[in-house]
Amino acid sequence: MNGELCADAALAGYWYAVARSDAVHDEPAAVRLLARDIVLWRTADGAVTAAPDRCPHREAPLSAGTVADGCLRCPYHGWTFGDEGRCVLVPSANDGVPIPPRAHLSTVRCTERYGLVWVCLGEPAVDIPTLGLESLERSSEFRRINTPAEIWRTSAPRMTDNFLDIAHFPFVHAGSFGRAQETRVPKVELEALDDEFFGYRYEVDANNSDAGVVASGQAAEVVHRRMTTGFQLPFTVRSTIEYDSGLQHVLLLLTTPVDDVTSLFTFVVWRNDDFDVSAEEIIRFDLGIGAEDKLMLEKIPGPMPLVRTSLVSVQADRCSVEWRRRLAMLLSDGTHREV
Repeated sequence: MNGELCADAALAGYWYAVARSDAVHDEPAAVRLLARDIVLWRTADGAVTAAPDRCPHREAPLSAGTVADGCLRCPYHGWTFGDEGRCVLVPSANDGVPIPPRAHLSTVRCTERYGLVWVCLGEPAVDIPTLGLESLERSSEFRRINTPAEIWRTSAPRMTDNFLDIAHFPFVHAGSFGRAQETRVPKVELEALDDEFFGYRYEVDANNSDAGVVASGQAAEVVHRRMTTGFQLPFTVRSTIEYDSGLQHVLLLLTTPVDDVTSLFTFVVWRNDDFDVSAEEIIRFDLGIGAEDKLMLEKIPGPMPLVRTSLVSVQADRCSVEWRRRLAMLLSDGTHREV
C-alpha cells in the first residue's frame, strides 16, 4: 500500500517536527514529510520559510541551491526567492519584463518551537502541543535538552505504538533499564491526562545502570518511577517520569512520517535537575533506550495494520488499541487501512 497513509488528506492538517532549528542556518535544508519534498531556509529576518523543494521554472531541487541575504537561489538557472517565497529575480529576463505570477513559490505553514522547526502542509486541525510544556519552557527550575533528528526505517504508526507500550520494557530494554523478572503489566485505566494528551498513569521499578545513575540522579541499583504516557493524534507521545527524589524528566517523543515505511524521530527533554551534569550526559541514557527501540522496530517489515482484529492485543495494549482506533477515525475517508 505504497504511499497510501501519507496521501491521506487528514494527516496534512497536523504539525510535524521536521528539523532542529540549529540545522537551518546559512544553507537551504531538504526535508521530506508525508512523501512530499520540502525545502527550508532562513529569510533576512531570521524566520524559517518552507516551500515545495521544486523550482517552478524547470523543477530543479531548490535545496541544492544557495541562500544569500535571506533569499533562496535555484542552482539551475538562478531564479531567486525572497520573503514568503516570492520570486525576486529571473537572471535571464530582460530589464523591465515583469516576473510571471506563477514564478512565486507556494509556501507552507512553518514555525519554530522547543528548538525545532515544525511544518503543517494543510489547514492546522490542532496546535503544536503546549499544555504544561510552555510552563516548563518559562521555568527557571527546568532546562530543555534537544536531541538529534534521526531517520528510522520503520513506519510512524509502529513507532507510536511502541512508545505507548510498556510491556516490551523487560525484553527490548534489558540492556538499559528493563527488569526481566517483572514482566506482568498491572491493569491500567485510560484517561485524559490533560486537554491535549490521552493515556494512562502507572508506576514501575527500573534497573539503574551506570548511565541511568546520571539520568536518575540516584545511585541505587533499582529506582522507582511514577509515570504517565499519553498520545496526541496523529503520532505524538508524551512521557513523564517522576522519581522519589522529586526529580522530573519529561519527554516529548516526536515521530514524523517521511513516507509509509520511513520516519524522522527526535525527542525533547525537560528536567528540573541542578544543571551540574552536561546535557550530553543526561540524554546519553535516553538515546541508548531509543537505539534499542530502533533496532527492534527496523526488524519488522511493512506497514502496521489499523484494523483492530488484524493484530492480537491483550490488556497491556489498551492504550495502543485506543490510539489506533482514534487514528483510524481521523483518516479522511473513514475506512481502516494498513499503516
